[in-house]
Amino acid sequence: MWRPDRRRSAAAVLALALAGAAPAAADFAPLPQQPAGVPFPTEAWPTGPLPAGTDDDALDTALAEAFNGTNPALGETRALVVVSSGRIVLERYAEGYGPDMPLPAWSMAKSVTHALVGAAVLQGLVDIDRPMGSPHWPAEDPRAAIAWRQWLNMVDGQDYHELDALLPTGDDAAKMLFGPGRLDAAAYAAALPLDHPPGSRWNYNSAGMILITDALTRTVAPAAASPEARRAAMLTWMRRSLFDAIGMLSAQPEFDAAGLYLGSSFVQATARDFARLGLLYLRDGIWDGRPVLPPGWVDFARRPAPAANADTYGAGWWITPATGTGRPFPTLIDTGPDRDAFRAEGHDGQIVLVVPSRDLTVVRLGLSDDWPALYDWMGRVARALPKPAP
Repeated sequence: MWRPDRRRSAAAVLALALAGAAPAAADFAPLPQQPAGVPFPTEAWPTGPLPAGTDDDALDTALAEAFNGTNPALGETRALVVVSSGRIVLERYAEGYGPDMPLPAWSMAKSVTHALVGAAVLQGLVDIDRPMGSPHWPAEDPRAAIAWRQWLNMVDGQDYHELDALLPTGDDAAKMLFGPGRLDAAAYAAALPLDHPPGSRWNYNSAGMILITDALTRTVAPAAASPEARRAAMLTWMRRSLFDAIGMLSAQPEFDAAGLYLGSSFVQATARDFARLGLLYLRDGIWDGRPVLPPGWVDFARRPAPAANADTYGAGWWITPATGTGRPFPTLIDTGPDRDAFRAEGHDGQIVLVVPSRDLTVVRLGLSDDWPALYDWMGRVARALPKPAP
């Protein structure tokens, strides 16, 4: 086990401090503004035809694969929503599903949690460069010095196993959410030790997201003592700060017995409402002229985490590597030469894909465990839609 040096470096003092850590704006594909005359879908989605220049043959083939079973590797596609230049231009559901049915996000909840932390930063409640802490750790515990930013980037150094677990008995996510940690997920997450110096290595960590939502709850609802009070206060704040602001009214976050929002894995919403989340990030956190996320927050999400062993994760969102297919394992959705796509992603093939160069959001919800086939399919859907005219 790694034994840390107990000396701490000084924490940053600015509330956001993203400008100093993020690359210059030129390093990113620009995030497009909502086209003039296209309303934000706070109340209802504007719709329109597929844009001129759409590759109809490629799109028809992809739809047949997903909904007619011509590509069994895709499993069951339950919902598909394609948003081009702010309008729904394609929407399809499997039999028994529809636009008003909430469906599980699984780990797309991590992207929701990233948005919630951003809302708290905008409100002046959180400084992501300060230590996040936990009441489960004494002040001298090295885990208490890890900053919010490092937890969000998943470079926290915690000894956590999920993607590399060979059996459920070694899967910390399964144990935390369905096993011994199920009644108090934050206590389970806080008990995990460190095995690397924070900031030195990326490791996919659902426990870190649980600790983030625990800290966020203590920040936005400090007076809430009982599980019922924590749940009510957090849900009220989540709705006011994010869900109601963008019209994501179907969102149903889940809580454990301790009153903690399970922000690693458990939010349900309709496909249209997950598309609203994608559009919020496509529009740089601005919704109908109002900031919902702070300046630079979306760039923080799509900037590679600061670790040499990974280039496909930012903060709460998966990103497209600058070259190659990704490390530590291939996670490329080929949306074209711009390589600017980023996405929320969850177990069983849940994806919200955001492609700035195409002003495009694609939501796919369903049941599939063949990620290479799903990545290929999502890329073909995205490439079938043209880039908007300048």
